[in-house]
Amino acid sequence: MLLEHIDGFIIDLDGTVYRGVEAIDGAKETIDALQKRNLPVVFLSNRGNISRAMCVERLGRIGIDARPEQILLTSTVTGQYLRKHAPEAKVWTLGDRGLREELAEQGVTLAMHPEEADKLVITLHENLTYSELNDAFRAARSGAEIIATNEDKSFPGENGESIDVAGMIGAIVATTGQQVQVVIGKPSQIMADAALHALGLSPERCLVIGDSIASDIALGKRAGMRTALVLSGSSTREHGENAVDRPDYIWDSLADLLIELEREELSA
Repeated sequence: MLLEHIDGFIIDLDGTVYRGVEAIDGAKETIDALQKRNLPVVFLSNRGNISRAMCVERLGRIGIDARPEQILLTSTVTGQYLRKHAPEAKVWTLGDRGLREELAEQGVTLAMHPEEADKLVITLHENLTYSELNDAFRAARSGAEIIATNEDKSFPGENGESIDVAGMIGAIVATTGQQVQVVIGKPSQIMADAALHALGLSPERCLVIGDSIASDIALGKRAGMRTALVLSGSSTREHGENAVDRPDYIWDSLADLLIELEREELSA
């Protein structure tokens, strides 16, 4: 039985809980059920262009009640990483305003001008202008080390697959010759450690649930957690069954977890 082995849940957002602005069928009900049973939940997302406050609001709009401490975005974990490893660094960003808000919330110093930056953090920028791209180019050309919130090529957007952070990285790397020094996002151990710390659990007692084999399932496998692939985002059942890192469970959506919880309660 699932709950004999699992005490905490690490749940992806895009393609798992919502797609664009719409909740995925069954996601709200499943998360409500986990919270009602007092089962610890952390939302772990490679989204780096939003802040936790923005994410709380976004989840609230689809009826999901989440606290900021339950949410770990790559913007959050990048801020934690910089605070620990480069506390004096001045940081320039290429990304939407949510990244800057989250870095500031984590106590990171934002550079006033691109040429004075010690670090350049690149994330998804859905409102990118030439001027912003050029400022990031100038930061890297002036010696700023590049940190990427993640290297995902695409994500499941409201209108289908959409270009992700890899496109932003490619523009800067190709024009400056500078390489990315650190990648924060899933499937890195940095993200796994952040989630485990938030839950206060050992990896073997956690289940990672997400729609990406390359990020969600790989993170879980590398960190020694159980894994569940949902087919509500970017993967198919064939992908899951043929993956080198085959997930422990393959579900149509998060709603399958609710079915499992209810089945176990009936048989108890």
